[in-house]
Amino acid sequence: MFAEISSKGESMTKVAVLGMGLMGYPMILRLAQAQIPVIAYNRTQAKLESLKEKNIPVTSNIHEAIAFGDVIILMLSDIGAIQEVIFDSGVDLEGKTIIQMGTIAPGESKGLYVTIQEKGGDYLEAPVLGSIPEVKSGKLLLMVGGDKSLFRAVEELLTHFSPKPLYIGEIGSAAALKLALNQMIAGLTSTFALSLSYIQKQGVEVETFMEILRNSALYAPTFDKKLQRMCDHNFSNPNFPTKHLLKDINLFLASAQTINLNTTTLEGIKEITTLAVENGEADSDYSAIIQAIDN
Repeated sequence: MFAEISSKGESMTKVAVLGMGLMGYPMILRLAQAQIPVIAYNRTQAKLESLKEKNIPVTSNIHEAIAFGDVIILMLSDIGAIQEVIFDSGVDLEGKTIIQMGTIAPGESKGLYVTIQEKGGDYLEAPVLGSIPEVKSGKLLLMVGGDKSLFRAVEELLTHFSPKPLYIGEIGSAAALKLALNQMIAGLTSTFALSLSYIQKQGVEVETFMEILRNSALYAPTFDKKLQRMCDHNFSNPNFPTKHLLKDINLFLASAQTINLNTTTLEGIKEITTLAVENGEADSDYSAIIQAIDN
């Protein structure tokens, strides 16, 4: 069903990217720069204007986007947005390869697979770890779940986003791995914010704390990435906003409960993240959860 990518433009696989958010926008730029035929779809026309200025084809008509693409990349916010854009609109998915690259729950991904198969399409889940800088450099960590032969067919396309897309297993496996990793983002960030706030209020120099931390087994590079933001309380221009972290926390909690895991620690982090969102930090960088800790 999937047409192999060719070096000749006229026979190259056409790609529609749905969702011009923080990740979808730089992703379609990379494909366009590689001279792959693309079209950008977004429900909000305003988000397409800067792409039009770059002479990249755009549309706010989902039927036009789906008709154009052999491969449809989903970078929509959640399963509700996917349902509304893809299924409620009644688009024709016959012969299309759908690659879902956002963060959704394993059960949601399995449901997408069944529905898309029923509509004559093929489906892979391919969530990514990384943010805007990694998209721009093509260095995302990309995890794929689904039919392995289908993965091999689209692997070259996926290398525009990741140097080595990793096949994980059946549908649901890559989605589960992504949630597990995003749960660690929440845990690492919240515990670092708590310790940072604690030592500051105890009068310990931040650099002394960091010097010891950097030379210990406790250190994670994300600490230094978020340190200045937390110290300056500057959470603008996010690569990953607080509201998306909260969404992923809720997805993990719901999924973990179905397999009888004790999620008490994450429940506490959820409370802190929810408070940050309620305090107006929904669209801020997720390091803004320190605002809810240091109150």
